Amino acid sequence: MIPLGHADRLWAGLTADSAVPVFPEPFTHPSACSRAGYVLLGARVVETVQDRGGAWGVRETEVRRAAAELRGVAMDAADLVRIGGPRNIRAEEHPGGLLRHWRRRILRDVQQPRRPEWAAEGDGDRPPHLAGIDWPRVVVERNRGRTEPEWWLPRAVVRLLDEAEHAEAHRLRTTRPGPAGSPAAGLPAPSRPPAAAVPAPSRPPADEPAAPVRPYRGELKGQSYAVLSRKPGTPRSVAGWLCAVCRTVPAAVLDHCHEHGDVRAPVCRSCNTLERPDHLYSTDVRVADRYARLFGSDAVTWLGHWHRCTGCRARTTLPIPHLAAWTAHVACRSLRPSHRPPDGRRRPCGVLRVSWTGSHHAPRSCLFTVSVDFCPSGEHRVLARVPYREAAGRFAAWLAETAPVVAAEAGPDRLDGLPTRFRPVVVDTGGGDQALF
Repeated sequence: MIPLGHADRLWAGLTADSAVPVFPEPFTHPSACSRAGYVLLGARVVETVQDRGGAWGVRETEVRRAAAELRGVAMDAADLVRIGGPRNIRAEEHPGGLLRHWRRRILRDVQQPRRPEWAAEGDGDRPPHLAGIDWPRVVVERNRGRTEPEWWLPRAVVRLLDEAEHAEAHRLRTTRPGPAGSPAAGLPAPSRPPAAAVPAPSRPPADEPAAPVRPYRGELKGQSYAVLSRKPGTPRSVAGWLCAVCRTVPAAVLDHCHEHGDVRAPVCRSCNTLERPDHLYSTDVRVADRYARLFGSDAVTWLGHWHRCTGCRARTTLPIPHLAAWTAHVACRSLRPSHRPPDGRRRPCGVLRVSWTGSHHAPRSCLFTVSVDFCPSGEHRVLARVPYREAAGRFAAWLAETAPVVAAEAGPDRLDGLPTRFRPVVVDTGGGDQALF
């Protein structure tokens, strides 16, 4: 056992080279709430223990394990996830944990960056840390031409906080307060709900995920999102599954095909934003860096996920925004020019963008136009114009080579259960495509 001050110094030294920014004092800072019996470090719950003299300590091995896990997380600062805007901020509430509704906490802090209690504690403008992560160093504010700003975090940080929230919720459900000196002993500061006030209830609150979460095994296959999203208790049922894509954190939303109306699978918010196309306009997609994962390193996983939609699987294709992005990123890769900058290394020209006319209801008249934005020399504009049917044919051939198991389940002979009429999809009016229920 080591005292909390020593644990802070050990933590800071072990995580000095971490790609994810860490908070230097996760144990002794007032927001740590070590007296609750635990401290969150990344996705790990580290128990704290009080000795007979009243001093609090922590096991050194636990600190080292948490630091090693955090150092192993790779973070792409450009791969951002929207966590919300002013409309997502609600009134102050008693969340029942250090990370419950962590998105709302961050939004409140960025809206009110200076609080009297922080100044009294000598922290100035520093907001409280979350799971040992110094999130203010990586939070990004964007306006995008709107009057109200939005805030974004790197995907790796979002996933860590989601995992930490789930780990904490599991601990609060399964751990009951014990005598002094036990990991669950002690009370938090009066401004926070004590750990003893959050034992595992006989019936968990309506907005808490059921325990334990289970892997998704196709229970919602072929169901209509328009029907399922209106059923009472759907959000709670969704939270009972692990994300069907990353399979590491509980699901939060139902991913569905906007063209055919079929439910694909329950996914976490991070995976839901990863696969969502970056629309410049209603018929425009900018081919961002994340498509290197969707059609490259993680292609088999995502192709199988997208083809959970009956309509896409039967027609061996993808929804138009995804097919358009694939056409620009894969089928037209050889057409993208490159430039030799001063350092001598050739780099792809500008940023790919693909637009389309028509829709999947009229494939003969649908046309993809692949172009380049922000060309350094200004000489490149339109790279190719690809008819929809040609793009779908190229995709089917590529699918057979890239994911033969997925391709074997697709094709025109798999039309059983395909709806004869287009299913209307519930339109999300929240502005962020997050509140799907």
